[in-house]
Amino acid sequence: MHDIFKPTAPMLTAIVLIFLTIGVALGAHPDNGPGCGLGKLAWSDYPNQQTIWAQVLQSTTNGTFGAQTFGISSGTSGCTNNGTLFASEKVNVFAAVNFDNLAQEMAQGQGEHLTSLATLMGIPAEQHGVFFAMAQEKYMMLIQAGENPSQALIQALYQLLI
Repeated sequence: MHDIFKPTAPMLTAIVLIFLTIGVALGAHPDNGPGCGLGKLAWSDYPNQQTIWAQVLQSTTNGTFGAQTFGISSGTSGCTNNGTLFASEKVNVFAAVNFDNLAQEMAQGQGEHLTSLATLMGIPAEQHGVFFAMAQEKYMMLIQAGENPSQALIQALYQLLI
């Protein structure tokens, strides 16, 4: 009876290769769950991060608190970004907070707030004079009434710079 199943060398080699392949495949997969955010951090100690339950817990936490969006835009909570989105948001917030000062300085063609705006927009210092002159020349078009005048201002400025 024990002679019925006699493994051959090629069969043993195939079995070993199969188990090695399975072991490498299971160990080689990166943690590619819901990405980043508070949920990823809060459940990072949960065993077997690739299980559906771990991913559901992470996604639910991120969705409940909006943590993943914040993490991505701010580059926190295990998320990364290249700063582009965050930089444009700085411009929008600055314009909203300083809209009245910007409007006055655009009419004058100079000023600290206008200089700060140019810097936040990534305009090189040697081009600030050209930017100020353009803002003064296009003042009436740039300062628009509406639901969100500071946002309209920034959009119009970016359109002129393109």
